[in-house]
Amino acid sequence: MSKTENGPTVADIFRRAQAIRGENSKASYKEVAAQLVREFSGGPLPPTYNLTIPEQDARAPEEDWTAGLPLVLRGIQQHDWPGIAQGITLSLEQTENYESQRGGEGTRDDWHDRSKGVAGATAKGVGKWMPEELVKLAEQSMRNRDK
Repeated sequence: MSKTENGPTVADIFRRAQAIRGENSKASYKEVAAQLVREFSGGPLPPTYNLTIPEQDARAPEEDWTAGLPLVLRGIQQHDWPGIAQGITLSLEQTENYESQRGGEGTRDDWHDRSKGVAGATAKGVGKWMPEELVKLAEQSMRNRDK
């Protein structure tokens, strides 16, 4: 587990929660939270400047994996490890539920495509405001990248 000079980051604690679930998939989220409290309680609190779990963007929509971050922030502010653990496990639960209901990244159907409904508006906005030479440059870059 990587740690900053001051202690674990929120992402470090989240990764530990994932590891606990990986070690014992039958463990309840309440049990995961209790183990996090046992492991981290008494140590330095995570910094508040970086309340993110970057790799979760690839697993679930932001509104799911960030669900517990307000609880984490309040736990840090109040020096409350059970509150921090509760927030971490809420985010973990939301992410796991999303994956079990929708499948892993790349396995979803067109109906679950998050760009649907905004692609037309984006194209219209780009066409209206982006200079033609930049559009051509972007299209050429995409073709080169796909080769």
